[in-house]
Amino acid sequence: MQIAVLANNGEELALIASILQPLGHDCQAFSLGSALERELLRETFDLVVLDWQLPDTTGPQFARWARTTLKDRVPMLMMTQRNEEEDIVEALVAGADDIIVSPIRPGELAARVCALMRRAYVQQPADEQRWGRYHFLPARQRLEMDGAPVVLTQKQYNLALLLFRNMGRVLSRRYLLESVWGISNSMWPDQASRSLDTHVSRVRTALQLRPESGYRIAAVYGQGYCFEAVDADAGGLA
Repeated sequence: MQIAVLANNGEELALIASILQPLGHDCQAFSLGSALERELLRETFDLVVLDWQLPDTTGPQFARWARTTLKDRVPMLMMTQRNEEEDIVEALVAGADDIIVSPIRPGELAARVCALMRRAYVQQPADEQRWGRYHFLPARQRLEMDGAPVVLTQKQYNLALLLFRNMGRVLSRRYLLESVWGISNSMWPDQASRSLDTHVSRVRTALQLRPESGYRIAAVYGQGYCFEAVDADAGGLA
């Protein structure tokens, strides 16, 4: 999972990363709310962990901005030294999904992050996942369409499963490249973008992801792609 960490000092940023990265999460650090706001408008994150007190804003102010501005609802875990009822209520009303009281205890942070992820991204059983005519068997890296196997490379399969699991979310190019290839598009920007576009095109063709079939992969200018369910008869969104 891609996690944005917004905190007001480097030690806290490093501590949170040291707790979450061994769990398989990629953490991107921010020290200013304005910097994370700009990033959230163009990039995809699965979770935001943020401090209450920040140099240019507060946690509740940032949460209100996110809830009123962003199209996708990203889960937010707010860290604070405040433990009075009115403070907790303020954070939750502003848009935070959960609160953790500082000083941070590693086990508690890990557990709260896992719980938030479970609530926000409900998954079908890992051994078998179905969406209409598409039947994924992740343990066997197998995909069937209308009961017939679909031949895909491993990267194409992983990309297809990621898109289906995130139906309706705008996924940035960076998010897709890091999730499927484990690389950032800043490493080889032209080659990475071309490879991503090629894989998206091949997945679209192999799975017949066209509006008349009930699904489509839409390019989102300046960001990435959004996999959507559509009304096959009307040609519009379902």
